[in-house]
Amino acid sequence: MQYRWTLRKNADEDRIHNLAKKIKIPTSLANVLDARGVRTVEEAEKFFKPEISDLHDPFLMLDMDKAVDRILKAVKDQELIWIHGDYDVDGTSSTSMLLQFLREIGGNIDYYIPDRFEEGYGLSFVSVNNANKKGAKMIITVDVGITSIEPLGYAKELGLDCIICDHHEPGEELPDVYAIVDPIRPGCPYPFKYLSACGVTFKLIDAMSRRIDKPGFAHQYLDFVAIASAADMVPLVDENRTLVHFGMELLNKSPRPGLRGLIHCTGLKTGQINTSNIVYSLAPLINAAGRMGDALRSVEMMTQKDEIASFRIAQQLEQENRRRRVFDETTFDEAVPIAEKLIEDSNCKALVLYGPHWHAGIIGIVASRLVDRFHLPTVLLTSFGNLAKGSARSINSFDIHSALKICSEYLIEFGGHKHAAGLSLKEENIEVFRELFNSLAAKQISDEMLVPEIAIDSELKFSELSPTFLKMLNDFAPFGFENNKPIFMTRNVVSANGVRLMGRNIKFRAYHSHFAIDAIGINLADKIKIISSGKPFSIVYNLELNTYNGQNSPQLYIKDIKEE
Repeated sequence: MQYRWTLRKNADEDRIHNLAKKIKIPTSLANVLDARGVRTVEEAEKFFKPEISDLHDPFLMLDMDKAVDRILKAVKDQELIWIHGDYDVDGTSSTSMLLQFLREIGGNIDYYIPDRFEEGYGLSFVSVNNANKKGAKMIITVDVGITSIEPLGYAKELGLDCIICDHHEPGEELPDVYAIVDPIRPGCPYPFKYLSACGVTFKLIDAMSRRIDKPGFAHQYLDFVAIASAADMVPLVDENRTLVHFGMELLNKSPRPGLRGLIHCTGLKTGQINTSNIVYSLAPLINAAGRMGDALRSVEMMTQKDEIASFRIAQQLEQENRRRRVFDETTFDEAVPIAEKLIEDSNCKALVLYGPHWHAGIIGIVASRLVDRFHLPTVLLTSFGNLAKGSARSINSFDIHSALKICSEYLIEFGGHKHAAGLSLKEENIEVFRELFNSLAAKQISDEMLVPEIAIDSELKFSELSPTFLKMLNDFAPFGFENNKPIFMTRNVVSANGVRLMGRNIKFRAYHSHFAIDAIGINLADKIKIISSGKPFSIVYNLELNTYNGQNSPQLYIKDIKEE
């Protein structure tokens, strides 16, 4: 794939130099801070040293007072509270956290995670009926609910008080419920709008803790928030950065038994877990429960008080995840030629692919892989009863949720975010939906936007790569969406000792201004001629620490290479 390199332009060079001088960091790292919106000494101190006191008051959220009072009344009166969560990491983490907190303060609690294949996304009539049969007096939805108009209306008819705890975009109509706790609902004054569902649920727990005169009691649950926030790809800035920072501390210092079993199963070591480990090791196993079967297993695992029992469930989920990968590869291999033909025949700027036999549990993953492959907004659909259901994933510059809203006359339901959404429609409407969706993409996506961008934080000389620099760079963690690992560019690099080809990967010793450093490029074998020509070239890269025989040494993780 060809990339366009964009070196971030800083509006005020004097400001950057002053910031670098005042907080005693290299100008190149001050550039990185500026790119993340950190412009003053005070903002830099908050960025590098988050404090729990930085968190916003949960009662700033609309309806928080009502929600807290009703839930605490239910706890006091021993009413059965029914928690309905989603089947992904964010939903099951939210359910696990709220379940444990409410039980800890004496609540009578039951919970429910819908079957992805039988019930689909959102609050289901099955869940409402089950809650009613068991004698529940209220339902709390976590990570779902803001678009579940009909099931919530039905629950109200049955006399159930419902509280929505969500972070998704509401539709044109808000559900008629007791309380809605969602920072992006219209009129909500809460200052930070990008919490995960688990983040919103934490704010609910924090508010209840304060109300029962146990301030700080909620902080023990931040490990759940860290896992959910990293996995759900919410922006790791502002309040999310603080939540994840302290959640990662908990996860690394004293993980709860339900998470310790999972950690041991994945082979990770406490004290060394980072957000990347969550995304690529922990989250896939948690997700595997719902993708390949019953998502209740994830909640059961995470709420275990016995580490061995948690480990055994994690082992089952690891097997499920291996099975998931097989479906993933098969579906991807089938979808790629269909996508290539669509692109060749119609020069489309969006992909809508339908395979009636594709496994519903993996279409979101495959849609993301297709976006990586073709850099086009992608909707992947499969057959679900008499309907086509699917997942939508987008490129950075295209709001896929807004596009689905315009296409809503052909959809039965949809919901999600700017970059990811779910939808369902009648199979006979797939073609007309494809045409409309593609026409919207054609109007909004320029040819330049179709070339994936590498946004470069700063130019760098190898002579700057001191141990102090690398330590400072590590302080930018936790890394994630909108706080990715900084990307640097160095010009006039040469290869010191030739190039090793390892499949599609390359490895060489990069040499610049009398300094040499190991470099590896994944899937960059087609750049070998540039490196081997003997002429200088430019590279863009992340910096990683490579551990070998107990020794740590910096290594360049190269994103792209271009001739000078």
